Amino acid sequence: MKKTNLVTPGGWNKLDQELKYLWKEKRPQVTRAVSEAAALGDRSENAEYKEGKRELRSIDRRLRFLMKRLEELEIVHYAPSQEGKVYFGAYVELENDNEEQATYRVVGPDEIDVENNHITIDSPMARALIGKEIDDEVVVKTPSGDKIWYINNIFYKK
Repeated sequence: MKKTNLVTPGGWNKLDQELKYLWKEKRPQVTRAVSEAAALGDRSENAEYKEGKRELRSIDRRLRFLMKRLEELEIVHYAPSQEGKVYFGAYVELENDNEEQATYRVVGPDEIDVENNHITIDSPMARALIGKEIDDEVVVKTPSGDKIWYINNIFYKK
């Protein structure tokens, strides 16, 4: 499945900061360590050298990914016309028939954060929520069957 190329301004900034950190701080630091380890002589038995080269490859992979991904992403800014309905970037407070409550934020796939209940717009829950209003009933298709939630509140952090 193709990833959605949407991101909140905060999500884009976080990826951009990671890119800058890796490029300007982490990579030069690891490169110096590899150079120092290489200067110690026999590289075939030099664990610091081998580990440093491995870490450098990992950093370079992440840098390539971030540079490509940041070019693809479309930043979705808040618009006052979104108020009252669930759109990208919304925080949604839900409740089910068992009085279980949950709050989710609909974000792009690069911003998924399980601890903070940030769900991707590609998830079944987000797909069911998009376009809905307060007091709407939402049917979410899950592997264990349909789950029904009610929207108690929708808000956006500007």
